[in-house]
Amino acid sequence: MKKLLKILYGIVFIVVILIILVVALIHLFGNRAVKIGIETAATKTLNVGVSVEDVDLSIIGGKLRLQNLVIANPPGYQHDKLLELKSANIAVDMKSLLSDVVEIREIKLDGANVVLEQRGVSNNINDVIKAIPAKAEKPSEPSGKKLHIDKLEISNIKVKAKLLPVPGKVDTITLELDPIVMNDLGSDNKLDMARLSGIILMAVASGVANKGTGVLPKEITSTMKSTLDTTIKLGKTAAEEGKKLLKTGTDSGQEVIEGVKGLLKKPDKEKE
Repeated sequence: MKKLLKILYGIVFIVVILIILVVALIHLFGNRAVKIGIETAATKTLNVGVSVEDVDLSIIGGKLRLQNLVIANPPGYQHDKLLELKSANIAVDMKSLLSDVVEIREIKLDGANVVLEQRGVSNNINDVIKAIPAKAEKPSEPSGKKLHIDKLEISNIKVKAKLLPVPGKVDTITLELDPIVMNDLGSDNKLDMARLSGIILMAVASGVANKGTGVLPKEITSTMKSTLDTTIKLGKTAAEEGKKLLKTGTDSGQEVIEGVKGLLKKPDKEKE
């Protein structure tokens, strides 16, 4: 009997050790896999380097936390970084990870610092967005898992605009954008990590274009709006998702949303 108990205790001990090892491996490689997936998809879509410093995936809690996500500037600009995001908190339905569509209850992006750098009549954000239509012209099925997001919120967005130096005028203007909220993203089953990264950047760019009207040089806001208009027309998925920008924290934020709606309107020729 004692010998049998020792064997059972030994088996239980080994099972416990194996469980601990499996959980540790899932945590290690799960985090690494998510990190690589985000960096690869976003880099491919935006055509600039995207990196994430740290990823923390909680399998049991269904939560994912990203820290210090960085989008690099296109070549030819003075600053290395276009955007730095302090943190992203994501709540996922873990059961959906085994299905074709990953159900995400909420994404909260907090502390986005954007450097808007002017170069001639264009700027760095505009140059990155211009790379999206080439992919949008030939829509393809989502790569990897499809996503459905109940709510996405971007808060504490600060934009530091670096303007062309003009004697007697300031060359740096700081803007604070109102929170951006999008609901029910991916209802058409065409949303993946790559498309999501493009949608988020276009939402921020729309906020800059509208908040900066009357503050930033006209060539910056008008050029950006024109590029957004073209991109949204070509990207049917982006247009549908863009329509779901519902609200922001203040009345001035509502102007951002109305501006996006204006960009989404079809020209008269298309209505015919």
